[in-house]
Amino acid sequence: MINKVNKEIKLFISSIDGIDKDSVGEICEKFKTSISDNLKNGHITTNVCMIAGSILKCDPKNLATDLHKRISNLKIFENVEVAGPGFINITLKRIDFLSILNKIYEKNVTYGSSSLGERKKVQIEFVSANPTGPLHVGHGRGAAYGDALSRILKSTGYKVEKEYYVNDAGRQIDILTASVIIRMLKKELNGFFPQNAYKGEYIESIGEKFGEKIKFDDANNLIKNLSSDAEDEINEIIANLKMKDLMIWNKVKDRSLAFIVDLIKEDLKNFNVSFDNWFYESSLGSVEEQNSEISSSIAQLSKDGMGYEKDGAIWLNTEICDDDKHRVLVRKDGRATYFASDVAYHKNKIDRGFDKLINVWGADHHGYIKRIEASVEALGSSKDKLIVKLVQFANLFKKGKKIKMSTRSGDFYSLKDLIDDIGADAARFYYLSKQADQHLDFDLDLAKSDSKENIFYYIQYAHARIFSIEDKYKKTFDKQITNKTDIKNSSFIKCDELIHEISKFPNLVLKSSNSLQPHLIVFYLRDLSQLFHSFYNDNHVLSESEENIELIMFCLNGVKQTIANGLGLLGITPMKKM
Repeated sequence: MINKVNKEIKLFISSIDGIDKDSVGEICEKFKTSISDNLKNGHITTNVCMIAGSILKCDPKNLATDLHKRISNLKIFENVEVAGPGFINITLKRIDFLSILNKIYEKNVTYGSSSLGERKKVQIEFVSANPTGPLHVGHGRGAAYGDALSRILKSTGYKVEKEYYVNDAGRQIDILTASVIIRMLKKELNGFFPQNAYKGEYIESIGEKFGEKIKFDDANNLIKNLSSDAEDEINEIIANLKMKDLMIWNKVKDRSLAFIVDLIKEDLKNFNVSFDNWFYESSLGSVEEQNSEISSSIAQLSKDGMGYEKDGAIWLNTEICDDDKHRVLVRKDGRATYFASDVAYHKNKIDRGFDKLINVWGADHHGYIKRIEASVEALGSSKDKLIVKLVQFANLFKKGKKIKMSTRSGDFYSLKDLIDDIGADAARFYYLSKQADQHLDFDLDLAKSDSKENIFYYIQYAHARIFSIEDKYKKTFDKQITNKTDIKNSSFIKCDELIHEISKFPNLVLKSSNSLQPHLIVFYLRDLSQLFHSFYNDNHVLSESEENIELIMFCLNGVKQTIANGLGLLGITPMKKM
């Protein structure tokens, strides 16, 4: 019906005396026709006369009077009225209002989906935590957000590819490798362990699963005369180990990396998150390799005048995106920076032909956005192709105390711990319960409670409660819920608010997709569940007349399906029993 209303509105706008083509285009771009917030304002409302009045410098009430007459003359609506300073509110005929229930029944699991994206290719890169240990709860929020976003975009017609960028070529991997080797040499080194090494139990597990013992002649020489500074100490140990036996170093490095990546994949699988592609930083090569992706990216930037040499280093001019200073790609000692790898990686993404690139980063990467945008522009693409979504850190509390999340110390609460504690679905829900770029305090005790304050429980209880009602209905009346139920002439109005609410779901999904905000679905499910529980508490469903019961059950089937579809977009399984 909204499409019919909009078609008539556009014809009306074009017919306004003296209006020019640009004004028509501007009004059509800005006005909004939507399902009303509540039934007091009818079923559909539009602000087109307010928008047109502002643009055309005329009285919106006069425009609303003319549009009211035009829409009323269609004689396809129950009522059309002018409200406030120029809104048009429309009430549907009963048969059209109730038809949403048939639509939900027929669409079933696809209710809420659309073809908005027109199969455009979108890549979402998220999590991408350093493979130096198990994922901790800080990584969980980005994982839940990126995965939910991919589900929402897919449901609105985009072709989505999810990617994890494995930082396997940096200093952190060297620290991981050194940590494992030193732990494996615990006896030979009399329990010595570097101050800045990774200290978690998983380090010992890697050594135990290595399958062979490491032996060095004069192992104690590895730790002789080390600096008292923690950073210098680990750097010296890394250098000593590489010099001692590079073959052993590379073998431990490869197996440690594989072990951690497998650990991460398992944790993500248990969190209901999967990736289409795992992209390894090492595949980009090095600046020493002439034909590597890093070298070719830097060569292209230099050829196009965006990269240049200064003080023995190679720099990128990032002024194109208002970055506060130029950025080093290759240091004067010939080593590539992390930024150089990121430039090459984004060139790789661009070359793969995606229409949109979405990077989900931690909020601490805010200062990194402009330089990446500049690199995308410098490589001949548009920065508008790149969208960076920042995810704020989530603070978890248990029994009133904040939980630690430091991987390096080894004393942290892992994502696996969280899943074991409250379950993957509850964890995902609470990670998604607030806008991603806002701070989140996550109360684990609340997430496990069976109270109204636990929104996750409240929503799941609504879904399970409807299942229970349906079961009683089938046993009591020996009937199934089907779309053959004759509801078109029903005058029973106690379900109207529920029907109106579930009719909003498709537009809500579109809004969530356009704004890249999964939390909007959480808010919607909360409101819908609250409306259902109020209806249930105020009505004795199975004590109504048979005709009314059939409408109620058909309505509740629509509510149940809408809740299930909303939870599905969040990657959460709806419960049938509580």
